[in-house]
Amino acid sequence: MMQWRIGKVTVTRIVELEAVGGSKFILPDAPPEACREIAWMAPHFMDEQGRLRMSVHALVIDTGDRRILVDTCIGNDKERSVPAWSNLQTRFLDDLEAAGYPVESIDTVLCTHLHEDHVGWNTRWVDGRWVPTFPNARYLFAEREWAYWSEAEDDGYGPVIDDSVRPVVDAGLAVLVGDEAVLCDEVRLQPTPGHTPGHVSVVIESEGQRALITGDFVHHPCQ
Repeated sequence: MMQWRIGKVTVTRIVELEAVGGSKFILPDAPPEACREIAWMAPHFMDEQGRLRMSVHALVIDTGDRRILVDTCIGNDKERSVPAWSNLQTRFLDDLEAAGYPVESIDTVLCTHLHEDHVGWNTRWVDGRWVPTFPNARYLFAEREWAYWSEAEDDGYGPVIDDSVRPVVDAGLAVLVGDEAVLCDEVRLQPTPGHTPGHVSVVIESEGQRALITGDFVHHPCQ
C-alpha cells in the first residue's frame, strides 16, 4: 500500500495485481534497454534489468467528508479472454478494508473509463447473480463513455459491460456525469479522451497542492 497527502486529502493505493515485464503490448517504445537509461525508475518502477513494474490498482480519495474509490480493477470470478485476468480470486476487498475502507464506507465509485481492469469490482457474484459491491455508493460514469460502450460490440475481453456495469445501472446506483464534473470542493474531472472516447482523469486540489489521477491517460512513469 502507498499513500499520499494532497493538502488535507489522503490518497491510498490498493493493489490487486502486480507484475514485472509483459508491457510490450501497451508500451512498445519502452524496451528494457531504453528503460535502463532512466535510472530514477529503479527499483520502484522497474527492476535492475529494465523490465517495467506494472500494477492493477484502485485509489481511494479521502477528503475527510468523502470517500471516493477511483477505478475498481479486474474483480473476482469474471471470465476474461486475458488468461491472467480470468476467474481471479484475490483479497482486494480484504486489503481495502485493512486500509480503513470497508465497502460500506465508500460513498462514490468513479471509473475513469469502462475497460475491464477499471470496472471489475463494481460488482461481485452473490447468490447466482452480479450485485453492486459498494451498496452505499453512487457509481459515476462519464456520459460519453457510457454512450459508447453501452452500444459497442463485445470488445474481446469478455462480457465486461454485462457483468460489471449494467448490474449497477439496473440497481439504480449509476449516475452519468459530464467529463468536467465537480465531485466536491477538492475533486473534479478533466476530460482526457483518446484511450477511450470518454476517458476522464481526476484532479485533486487542496490547500495549494494539486495532483492528477491519470487513469490510462498515462500507463507508466516512463512515459
